[in-house]
Amino acid sequence: MASKGSTPPYPSAARIADSQCFPQYTASLKCLEKFNSDKSKCQEHFDVYKECKKKEREARLERNKNRSLFS
Repeated sequence: MASKGSTPPYPSAARIADSQCFPQYTASLKCLEKFNSDKSKCQEHFDVYKECKKKEREARLERNKNRSLFS
């Protein structure tokens, strides 16, 4: 199996950086750093990220709705 140089060791790492929700993701992590992993102080960031991911998923499902596996 050939190595792909800049490809992360796991696929999700590549996808999150390409996500429209990457700014919300990094804001959540920065909040956790700022408040020493106190999740209660970062709930608003988590909610914004979760909503973004929901919209991103709905858009992807809509795009793929008319695709066929056999086309």
